[in-house]
Amino acid sequence: MAEAVVLKPGREKPVRNRHPWIFSGGIRSLPNGAANGDIVDVRAHDGQWLAAGYLNRESQIQVRLLSWQPNQAIDDLFWRDKLAQSIARRATLIADPLTTAYRLVNGENDFLPGLVVDRYDRWLVLQAGTLGIDRRKHKLAQLLLDLTGCAGVVERSDHSQRQEEGLDPVNDHLLGDPPPDRVTIRENGYSFLVDLSGGQKTGYYTDQRVNRQRVAAYCQNRDVLNAFAYTDSFAVYSLAAGANRVTNLDASVDALELGEENLRINGFDPERWTESIAGDVFQILRDWQHQPDQRYDTIILDPPKFAHNKRNLENALRGYKEINLQALRLLRPGGLLATFSCSGLVSADLFQKVIFGAAVDAGRPVQILEWLQQGTDHPVALTFPEGAYLKGLICRVDGS
Repeated sequence: MAEAVVLKPGREKPVRNRHPWIFSGGIRSLPNGAANGDIVDVRAHDGQWLAAGYLNRESQIQVRLLSWQPNQAIDDLFWRDKLAQSIARRATLIADPLTTAYRLVNGENDFLPGLVVDRYDRWLVLQAGTLGIDRRKHKLAQLLLDLTGCAGVVERSDHSQRQEEGLDPVNDHLLGDPPPDRVTIRENGYSFLVDLSGGQKTGYYTDQRVNRQRVAAYCQNRDVLNAFAYTDSFAVYSLAAGANRVTNLDASVDALELGEENLRINGFDPERWTESIAGDVFQILRDWQHQPDQRYDTIILDPPKFAHNKRNLENALRGYKEINLQALRLLRPGGLLATFSCSGLVSADLFQKVIFGAAVDAGRPVQILEWLQQGTDHPVALTFPEGAYLKGLICRVDGS
């Protein structure tokens, strides 16, 4: 029998509603005999059993819940069943020969808090975001190889969440065959090279798969600015949809060079179809306000996460407003703005208000044509609204 965490009076409702996190402020007492990472029961102040999860005293989120079934054993069979269920939810995507990159496990939203797994062709990339998952990552990696038939697992547990759990970052080969320096994936029939060890996040942004198609539908016969281009995925889709030319902006020279390789393997000569510019996107767009020849029919803004915590939320909102204001000023009349935020702390409603503020300051009439969100392989559990992190708008911008 697992030792028990006891909640303060009145703190059991979120647990009963199956929210997977219990913060330190809601806990009356912790079990003395349980080590960090161990499975513990969670009980109400009156002793009633509520759920079970794993413990970490070092984290502000001291318990992450795994089961609401009394007496359920959290053993190898439990983990295997949970992984198998998560993989089965992607059956349609897995069967699509035109796409070989997608998320297999989306943490709390797949009822496996702290665990993220992405598949890139024959390799898996695992992120252990919590101590409870970190302690079990080798077991989970073996189960994943058994269930998928993939060649190997790479660990990319090198994000800031690890620090909050008292863990050091890890970026290493974990199990099975090591991947090549670059893995070739397919996405909706296009090919992309992915650096599993050196790329951002787990190597590639699979959450934008559907949105790349939606944005490309507005790029035919247009001059496109692809800001925060990373490895040019939006550029490939835009050119395939008939864009006249794409200008790619990114701070990373290495990312832009890999992007040019992605253009070539999809049949587009970068020297003919694109221009790549490395530098501070904010500053470049400000400088272009004074250059009348730098105007575009479609602008894509897909920046990295600006809001990492509540302390820097206001600065992040100013950043989103600034970058969208500059983009609105660079659009030709009737132009299209496709703009995104991947900051979970910025809700879709708040993001829309930020774009409204930018439109007012730019003095340009703006219409929303589409609301966008993360792909279906990044589901959001109703019990965990925090999982809805990616939001986007496609807007028509009139006036000059």
